[in-house]
Order: sequence, then C-alpha cells, then structure tokens
Amino acid sequence: MNRQAQAAVLFLTGAALLHAGLTDQYLRYVKAGLRPMLLLSGAVLIAAALATAWYEYRASRPGGTPAAGAEGPPAHAHREPRVSWLLTLPLFALILVAPPALGSYSAMRAGTALQQPFGYDRLPAKGPLDLSVVDYATRAVYTHGREIEGRVLRIEGFVALDRAGHPYLVRMALNCCAADAQPVKIALTGTIPPVLQPDKWLEVSGTYTPRTTKDPVNGGPVPYFEVTHAKPIPTPADPYDETWNT
Repeated sequence: MNRQAQAAVLFLTGAALLHAGLTDQYLRYVKAGLRPMLLLSGAVLIAAALATAWYEYRASRPGGTPAAGAEGPPAHAHREPRVSWLLTLPLFALILVAPPALGSYSAMRAGTALQQPFGYDRLPAKGPLDLSVVDYATRAVYTHGREIEGRVLRIEGFVALDRAGHPYLVRMALNCCAADAQPVKIALTGTIPPVLQPDKWLEVSGTYTPRTTKDPVNGGPVPYFEVTHAKPIPTPADPYDETWNT
C-alpha cells in the first residue's frame, strides 16, 4: 500500500471515530466516559493522514525532498492492485451502519455477572424509585431488599426468555467496551404481559420480592421482581448499564 492509500485509510479511520464520537453511535462500542479519548484518537489519525498526504505531495513536486531511502538509481514502481481499496469498505460500514447492541441471544448464553458492590447510592426517602437492573439485583441479593422493600420501583431493560420460556429483564453491564459486556438478569413474576418478544425493551413497575432463583447457565443468583405494570419503551440511546463498578 503506497503513501496515498495509507493516508486515505488513516483519514477514513479517523473520520469513522469522530463520527461515532460525535453521535450516539459510539455507545454501541464503548462506555460513555471514553468519549473524549475516542474523539482525541480520531483527531490524531486525521492529523497523521493530512501530514502524510502533505509530505507525499511535497516529495512528488519537482525538486521536492525525496522520501528516505529513495537515493540511488530509479527502481521500477509496482502499482498496487485496485482491489486493495476494498479494505476501506469496513470503514464506510462503520460510518454508515450502526451495529445493534448485544441482546437476548448473548444474555441467555452467558451466566449472570452479578457482583456485590463496594457500596450503594443513597435513595430518596419517599416516592417511586427508578433503579437500574444492576442496582435492583445487587440490593435484592446482597442486602435482602433492606432499603427497597415496600417501595414502588421502576426498572428498564430488555426482555430475554430462557429455554423454558421464563421471562427475564436484562441489561448488559460493561467495564470498558461492548467486548467485555456481561448480562445481569432479573426474573419476572406477577402481572406479566401475555406475549413477550425477546430484545423488546420494557419499563416494569412493581415491588421487591425476596424470591430468588439460580441462573441456568452458571448458577449465579438471580432475584425476582414482582411486576404490577409493564409497558414497552423505545431502545435507549445508551443500551448498556454503566453502574457496574459502583
């Protein structure tokens, strides 16, 4: 690959990173806190591409400075096959097509990654509580619902069904990026919609129940949630749960 092609690939890669970082597309790959690093990386790649193109342009002008190692008798230039430009197609795909977030297929083939946190955020004394899947699951399992028992709770997540058809509300929790995402699951009971489609997002309202079960994949603890009302919601801009390290 010659320098012009290298500059083009660098530019397209940087543009793809900037495009992802300036839109919500980057949330399909990394956690929100890494956005500045993603934008910086894109800017550095574009700067490197422009510098490479400028250096090559100067070297190609009459009297221009030849590239290092270019001294000596002229050699026969070997043109790269045009098919090599197909290497840029994945970059255009990255810009134009946003991949779907990990969903029920991945969640039900991996065991729950529930871990006891170092601490818990303080909850409002009154009113309904909006909890994440991870927050509810850790409080239900490790504090036995001490602060949430008897409270009206609202939780959002996507639907997953095990092989027996039992419904779960799931969020994929991540440390850094989608490659290390792991599911945290809540088993649903109570007033559940008669028809549930995997990967559809729900907001469920209800209450804590001390009932628990074991994950069918790894035997990890999975708490139940007593549903009193459920409604479909759009897929959120950030589909992953980032309360993982709290």
